[in-house]
Amino acid sequence: MSASITTSDRSSVSLWIQSARTFSFPASVVPMLVGIMWTLGSYTGKVYWELTPLILLAGVLFHAGTNMLNDYFDYKKGVDKIDTYGSSRVLVEGHLKPESVYKGGLLMFAIGFALGMVLVYYHGLPIFIIGIIGLLGGALYTGFNVAYKYYALGDLFVFLMFGPMMVLGTFTALTGQLDYNTFFISIPIGLLTVAILNANNIRDIQHDKDANINTMATLMGIKSSVFEYYFLIIGAFVSVVIMVTLQFISPWTLLVFISIKPAIDNLKFISKAENSTPEEIMIGDVKTAQHNLLFGLLYSIGLLLGAIL
Repeated sequence: MSASITTSDRSSVSLWIQSARTFSFPASVVPMLVGIMWTLGSYTGKVYWELTPLILLAGVLFHAGTNMLNDYFDYKKGVDKIDTYGSSRVLVEGHLKPESVYKGGLLMFAIGFALGMVLVYYHGLPIFIIGIIGLLGGALYTGFNVAYKYYALGDLFVFLMFGPMMVLGTFTALTGQLDYNTFFISIPIGLLTVAILNANNIRDIQHDKDANINTMATLMGIKSSVFEYYFLIIGAFVSVVIMVTLQFISPWTLLVFISIKPAIDNLKFISKAENSTPEEIMIGDVKTAQHNLLFGLLYSIGLLLGAIL
């Protein structure tokens, strides 16, 4: 008698949590946390701190909606199959119906948008525009006849969406103001978030080629893509050093170097990538996400200490 867990053994809540890919949420929470800490240390006007939970929830809902629609469209277009490594697996393993995941993704965006309208009530047009950019960036990632991920634009847009836009959006949602300095402080976080995607795409090069879609990894090949991974990870640390040297951010942010050991471990791990054995780096994106979380927390603590000490 098989001891495997069937769909009927799973609660609907656990399946929807899997569908949302909650393990990936630090990629959206970290830039919002950085935006909060930057606001604390750099802005002297009125800050609507009471909006913080709303901002975090709206950002996470947009992220969940993106993940669900990504699952749906990748499944419908044959990118995700039972023998591939990506996605939440709820569709390829038959746990949920495609239409349910599609509607679930739209619901996440709808609730996130409704919460965002509260922020618009406080701050008006600037936060509305930022919110619309975030909504479109998530919804069009793999869907609605745009699917910019399939045209090797995923790396660029993930950097922009999970770096500058989320940090700026958080600052603006808290203050009602625009601060373009947020672009610079978002660079290390944006680079590390792209590294998560890069690790995923390196692993999936052959599967993506078979599905006739283009990513930066399929265009550049495995060796150049591994080099890109090195650039993204090392670039995150270097960007912090440069900003500290220019006295743009506090030396306390050098706390990020506490995460150098797992970063080096990940570089060694991804360097093993070969087209013929993608299973060797199957969890490369997860390991990169874990480092992103550690780096982001240390970076945020550094910004906080710089503000209060």
